[in-house]
Amino acid sequence: MDLVAGVKDSYHMENIRQQEIQKYEELIDKRMKPKLLHATAQRDKVFEQQKIFADLRRNIENLEKNSVTSLRTMVNIGSEVYVQAEVPNTQHIFVDIGMGFHVEFTWSEALNYIEKREERIARQIEESTQLIASIKAQIKLICEGIRKLLDLPAEKPSPQRIF
Repeated sequence: MDLVAGVKDSYHMENIRQQEIQKYEELIDKRMKPKLLHATAQRDKVFEQQKIFADLRRNIENLEKNSVTSLRTMVNIGSEVYVQAEVPNTQHIFVDIGMGFHVEFTWSEALNYIEKREERIARQIEESTQLIASIKAQIKLICEGIRKLLDLPAEKPSPQRIF
């Protein structure tokens, strides 16, 4: 009878261990990975904003440096259809400030606005990067818990690339 009880206890413990492993795997797959994907997508959007404002700053600086007061350009009117446009006075520009609103700025006002936006964007990137690192650390910690439940040897750290 003791051998049968021992086998039942062993089977019961293995069943509990498998349920724990399944809970951890579901936590990673259903909560942590989607969180990581969302955080990464959000950071990518912020990177795109950063590029847009850097390009705008560079364009305004080029207008100032070259003393461009008027210009002829091509404007995308949608669906990659372009029309030639003439800008008789470049001293005032309209900047998209978000939510579909555009504000008319002088070059110096626009550069001041861009500088503040770039500072805020840099903070957002830093916060997003920290969030992503935190989520990755949580996933790694959960994977370590699964590894221990499976009684597997610890992973060897991957060699660092030297560039």
